[in-house]
Amino acid sequence: MHPLVVQYRAVVVKEVRQTARDRRVMALLTLAPLIQLFMLGFAVNFDVRHVPTVVVDRDKTAESRAYARGQLAGDTLSLTAQLPDETAAAEALEQGKASVALIFPPDFQRDLLRGEGAQVQALVDGSDPTRSSVAATAVAQYSVLQATRMLREQAQGQGLTPPRTPVELVPRVLYNPELSTSVYVVPGIAAMLLLIVTTIIMAMGLARERETGTLEQLQVTPLRPGILMAGKVTPFLLIGLVDVGLALSVGAWVFGVPLRGSLLLVAVATLFYLLSTLSVGLLIATVSRTQQQAFVGGFLFVLPAVLLSGVMSPIRAMPDWLAWLTYLNPVRYYAEVLRGVLLKNASLWDLWRQVLLLAIFGAVMMGVAARRFHKTSA
Repeated sequence: MHPLVVQYRAVVVKEVRQTARDRRVMALLTLAPLIQLFMLGFAVNFDVRHVPTVVVDRDKTAESRAYARGQLAGDTLSLTAQLPDETAAAEALEQGKASVALIFPPDFQRDLLRGEGAQVQALVDGSDPTRSSVAATAVAQYSVLQATRMLREQAQGQGLTPPRTPVELVPRVLYNPELSTSVYVVPGIAAMLLLIVTTIIMAMGLARERETGTLEQLQVTPLRPGILMAGKVTPFLLIGLVDVGLALSVGAWVFGVPLRGSLLLVAVATLFYLLSTLSVGLLIATVSRTQQQAFVGGFLFVLPAVLLSGVMSPIRAMPDWLAWLTYLNPVRYYAEVLRGVLLKNASLWDLWRQVLLLAIFGAVMMGVAARRFHKTSA
């Protein structure tokens, strides 16, 4: 067997034994990502349902009551109280007891029957943009449907041909028919957790060895710096692959994330992604003297990488000058690969740009980290 292979194997075995003996590190590498995936998978939910709603019915007629029941019939709005006037409704929104208030004027039924155009005021709490936009859309959609129905009924009552809608929209939701938040979010959370675990643990682990003097002892041996670095990266690389497998299993069994595409493509992209994250952790460790500095350095990289990845908020909603920075973020490409393969059955032909950029980023960062590691070892 070649001497370099023997050295590499010895370093890998040493790192595996050292990591396995440290229960805290093993828990952070295996149990922590699963626990966080469970918590974030259930906690991060963009579905807007049962928005607390109050009703002020100053008309108190059959038409106003029927209209209010129709608005509250779906899952979006949920009645919490009937209030006497607009002041009480405004106070309910101000105190956070309700997010929507429907206010019916005194002449609602009269204006409706005369065809003069009855009005219903909807007060929406805009402090939560997502909830307020969905609630306002639900109110507006119901109003449009009711107006169309009443026009048809009036035409039929007068013996006329009911007007037909010029364009009928027939929606069909692909890839995620139930519009489940977990199906969309869990792959992104997996990419985010893998970044946090591998980058910070790698940085802190190497910084700890520098503090205890273990790294210096290895550096004075005949081991080449490249072999030493590769041996230290390999165990974390394997653990990262295992973490991805566990995350996909939990996502499929617990959150219903489909596995439509090639898992081999996911494995290849994960390998390139781990090279990127571990290289960043290694680079942070080479410029850190203590574990605290390594942790802070890892945090300063992880937080912007997550925010600029499109995992939690769409990139298209970012300013143009900020969106350009996402092209330098490997988390973006890996999240796109996971969502494309798992949800859309995307192939390498569809995702070759993301995979290629992950490979380039991983190779560049590994080269920079290796050069820095070689300098610190000299």
